Amino acid sequence: MRNIVDFELNEQQEARMHDLYRRLHSSPELSMQESRTAEFLEHELEAMGLEVFRCGGTGVVGTLRNGEGPVVGYRADMDALPIREETGLDYASSVTGTLPDGTQVPVMHGCGHDTHMSVALMAAELLSGTKTDWAGTIVFIFQPGEETAAGAKAMLNDGLWEKAPNPQVIYGQHVWPILSGTVNISTGTAMAMADSWKVTVHGRQAHGSQPDQSIDPIVLAAHMVIRIQTIVAREVPPMKPAVVTIGTFHGGLKENIIPAKVEFTLNVRTFDDDVRATVLDALRRIISAEAAASKAPEPIIEEISNFPRCYNDPAAAKALIEEFQRVIGDTAVFEVPPVMGSEDFGVLAEAIGVPSVYWMFGAYTQDRLESHDPVPGNHSPSFAPDIEPTLTTGLKLAMTAILSKTGKSSEAGAEHGI
Repeated sequence: MRNIVDFELNEQQEARMHDLYRRLHSSPELSMQESRTAEFLEHELEAMGLEVFRCGGTGVVGTLRNGEGPVVGYRADMDALPIREETGLDYASSVTGTLPDGTQVPVMHGCGHDTHMSVALMAAELLSGTKTDWAGTIVFIFQPGEETAAGAKAMLNDGLWEKAPNPQVIYGQHVWPILSGTVNISTGTAMAMADSWKVTVHGRQAHGSQPDQSIDPIVLAAHMVIRIQTIVAREVPPMKPAVVTIGTFHGGLKENIIPAKVEFTLNVRTFDDDVRATVLDALRRIISAEAAASKAPEPIIEEISNFPRCYNDPAAAKALIEEFQRVIGDTAVFEVPPVMGSEDFGVLAEAIGVPSVYWMFGAYTQDRLESHDPVPGNHSPSFAPDIEPTLTTGLKLAMTAILSKTGKSSEAGAEHGI
């Protein structure tokens, strides 16, 4: 593979990538509603000469062919979050959207998916214009609905791997609140499994002055929430990580009415299948038992989302670590333990039995890191990566991964400033 340690975009290319980023940042769309984003991506990819098709509703796949050679997949996610942006950027989002329940909400690219799409588009543009020094096929997967774990499944259910060439490896990356110009990568498990539930607790409504006529779902649900906190502390082995979070709790409309029901949502993060089973079984047991103790009906549990473990093939990850070290320097590449965040990226590779590798690249300059304690993280209304060197580093890493399989020689990609 070529050496791109001294990789430099020319001014026009850099401006192009920055324009893509600002445009995408200012026009975010909620999960599985990325219609305008999909149209934009289709237009851009078709203009580059890629074979383009829709998949999974709002997902977009662009295939770049260049003769015989390996097939590599590269994935970028597309969706944004229901967050009111507070970055103060001149390209900040003022967009609103509608949640599945009909609620109108502000929308923001608060997790950096605009960064991911910009880098992927720029990589596609550079590679489509530089075909003499690489060979093979690159499948660019622009995936909707990552935040809800719906997008990768939707693409698979829509026949992604019947319609697109099957890669021998799939790569992906995520911007992260660490030093820009650096990368964190894990071998083996990279991110946690995640299960989210909505729990509806039914009671019996009554006047606040007649509590004996009620089955109070607020008191009942409160006992559930408190008891749930003991699961990790008392039922999970201390050396096995797990997190249980109660994210929302809603009940009642007036202070002198004991309501008929309470709804709360919860989120579970685990790395181990046995620990996951232990936690989920304990949750069902506690929720059911507390209801029985209050003579209440059996609560209703609905799954909101389910994220698989994100697993980096150890051999593929080790090989990529060496390439990254050569490109951005040994001191800029960190092999790290897995994080409790979750991703649906891995199912794309699992579906066809090929390895995948996923890594994190830095969002903030040293000055920014030192001036904020702590810096805004992903899903914050103030999350705003420093454009450079963040985007250029993301592009270097994407190109390095792709060309580690498709590059013809150490001089590959010398054209067009790559």
